[in-house]
Amino acid sequence: MRADAAQETRHDRESVDLSGYPDLVVVYLGFRVGTWRGLLALFGIARGIAGIQREMPEGLLVHENLVFGLNHVGMRQYWRDLESLETFTRSDPHRIWWRKFGRDRSGGTAFWHEAYRLSGGMEAIYVGLPQPIGLARFAGSRKPVGPFMSSRHRLAG
Repeated sequence: MRADAAQETRHDRESVDLSGYPDLVVVYLGFRVGTWRGLLALFGIARGIAGIQREMPEGLLVHENLVFGLNHVGMRQYWRDLESLETFTRSDPHRIWWRKFGRDRSGGTAFWHEAYRLSGGMEAIYVGLPQPIGLARFAGSRKPVGPFMSSRHRLAG
């Protein structure tokens, strides 16, 4: 094979310039279904998630759906900054979903999220999972009580 032909078949490698996003926050979220009732709960929030993708709340740069397994779906979101993410999580429809999920723990569902800040800090919350995943597989657990109830405080350590 000629050297120039070999060059043509190589894939170009690229990276990203994140200098314009110094406060970037990446969030992974997961929803695990354990019962038929849990499947109904997932379908119940699917329209809202589709709405997030259509309307793109202020500060949400990208929303991507993920499949972790047959009964485990999720998403990855890139937020401009923690303030935008917090504004969204404290507003409807997110606030309504979270409140309903917290009240109805018999729904056969589990939820988790992990957040990572480009400027430093990571945090996670896991609710109702049958076994540890992600950061919980190697890091010690800590109950989310007091100030540790908020993502902002968990990110601070």
